[in-house]
Amino acid sequence: MNPKVRQLFDLKRLTAYRRPSPLILINGLAEQSESWFANRRQLARHFDVKVPEILVYDGDSLHRHIDAGGEVTVDYLADRLATYLDEFVQRPPYHLVGSSLGGQVVLTLAAKHPELVSKLVLIAPSGLHGDENLPVMEGVRRSDYDSLVGSVFHSRSKFATESLVAVIEQKFQNRKWKKGILRTLRGTVGHSVAELLDQVPHPTLLIWGSEDRVISDVSGSIKAAERMVQGRQVVLPKCGHAPQIEKSRLVNTLITRFLRDKLKNIPPTLDPDGFFNKEIRPALLKVGIGRG
Repeated sequence: MNPKVRQLFDLKRLTAYRRPSPLILINGLAEQSESWFANRRQLARHFDVKVPEILVYDGDSLHRHIDAGGEVTVDYLADRLATYLDEFVQRPPYHLVGSSLGGQVVLTLAAKHPELVSKLVLIAPSGLHGDENLPVMEGVRRSDYDSLVGSVFHSRSKFATESLVAVIEQKFQNRKWKKGILRTLRGTVGHSVAELLDQVPHPTLLIWGSEDRVISDVSGSIKAAERMVQGRQVVLPKCGHAPQIEKSRLVNTLITRFLRDKLKNIPPTLDPDGFFNKEIRPALLKVGIGRG
């Protein structure tokens, strides 16, 4: 046998090689897989990163489902994710990271198939408490793409660029894409995963933006998440509804440390208690309480 071929099948080398743990990234409603552009490369240094396309608005698979009379619901998306993991990854248990609607999807999967999950990271997850302000709906009705993109970020001038707005506008000109997102809105808006919070036993990190304008009640969502058995929470200052983009370096560090059991303490600047103190004190001063 050729020596190079023999090296390829060297059992000792194969035994010594260990593939990193699979890490699955699930985007939100108004996002596509490209929204992880600031995270994939950094996280891939430590994990086997997968970004499944379970929700492609102009995809043939989604439209076959719609044309057959199917609804695009959170449960449907969770089942799609389970099928992807079973057929194309096949290495449970998985680390799952979900943003916004993606947080609902991974929570639903964890409740349905707890054996498939190792740890969860929920980034600005929707559906935990209260309503959501959905700029994507206004974008559809009024073709106001600038406001749609800008509402996601705290630092609009830095992240809501003209090129990004142009990309979103171009997407909405695609009738198939527009139909896909409208049907997804119809099937997922108002969906709640609150009843799942105390049913998911997995270690979970929740990352919130202090200036999130999409989630109508960030405080209520944080308090609701306290019901999670092994939940830990951080609140990122001066950050909107897309922390994985707006605070990508910090988010990448938090995810990596948490999944590798190295996030021992939450920095005081990110602790939810600090967020509540900053939120409550101005209100108390306004009504004359709390003045020394």
